[in-house]
Amino acid sequence: MPAPLTVLIAEDSALYRQMLQNVLRRIEGVEVVGVAADGVEALARVRDLRPDVMTLDVHMPVMDGIAVLRALRQEGLPTKAIMVSSLTAAGSPATVEALMEGAFDYVLKPLGLEPHIAREAIRAALDEKLAGCRQAVGGRPKPPPEPVRSGGPPVSRRVVLPYDAIAIGTSTGGPEALRAVLPRLPLDLPVPVLVVQHMPPVFTATLAARLDELSGLGVAEAAEGMPVEPGRVYVAPGGRHLRLKAAGGKLVCTIDDAPPRRGCRPSFDTLLESMIDLFGDRIVAAVLTGMGSDGLDSCRRLRAAGGRVIAQAQETCTVYGMPKAVVDEGLAHAVLPLDRIAESLATGGLETH
Repeated sequence: MPAPLTVLIAEDSALYRQMLQNVLRRIEGVEVVGVAADGVEALARVRDLRPDVMTLDVHMPVMDGIAVLRALRQEGLPTKAIMVSSLTAAGSPATVEALMEGAFDYVLKPLGLEPHIAREAIRAALDEKLAGCRQAVGGRPKPPPEPVRSGGPPVSRRVVLPYDAIAIGTSTGGPEALRAVLPRLPLDLPVPVLVVQHMPPVFTATLAARLDELSGLGVAEAAEGMPVEPGRVYVAPGGRHLRLKAAGGKLVCTIDDAPPRRGCRPSFDTLLESMIDLFGDRIVAAVLTGMGSDGLDSCRRLRAAGGRVIAQAQETCTVYGMPKAVVDEGLAHAVLPLDRIAESLATGGLETH
């Protein structure tokens, strides 16, 4: 029988700490090894107990969740952090910043629900995230990566791409990965970049705004009818599908609420298939870190059409799920560590050596 996944709870609310303990004890294969009421205590408990995972409140006294994440990285502590956040416009910036600082994932505090319904909602959410942690902990061990501030300088070359568009799909670990890739794309990139990051509403708008601050390319959350222009990045809105279509002699974004695909909305498959209809083989697609297999169907179609597929290498993934699905089917032309993805995209997927 495999060893249990050890979990530390870091939460300043005594009521919520107790609720999380009760919820986690109902999840098979999980052992709660400690609790902490603030960030300083949480960091001390991590050093002492070395848990596999910690649930980490974003807003805590003494030291907040983001400061804890930075300390974990600086000290090389491998504990994975699941942020506990509220789905609000006020709360999303801190959560997104935490994800960009290397948090494994997040769960949302249920608001306005009966207590028993709230407990069940957070239990289901934690069960899903902890399953991803088990997959990551059970895979190849890797030290925490160095912090990614702006992804480094943009690729310095005059860009002439043999493609008309770039598509990027990602999920768990995606905000940190996007922070490493997008700021390094050339400032004179002559094609648009379309991104699917699995996130709920509000969070994708915050993510796009934060990436826009870091990148020399303009980054925006896609909206219905928004023109698609070269040298700009469009992030699919949380909870909705993004497609491209031709309208009035130009390309525009179209947003809809069609059913999820492979459990995902937005779906990378949905976006990329709409792009293949418009661009044919003149697309380079990058499948980055994430759970599940979103992107497998569309990458299969893109590969058959003659387009280019890049997958993030396992050793730099938070979860090797989405890239693994593409690699296992032999669809990836290149399997690259995160720090080489931007260079590859800047050459249309035709790597230089």
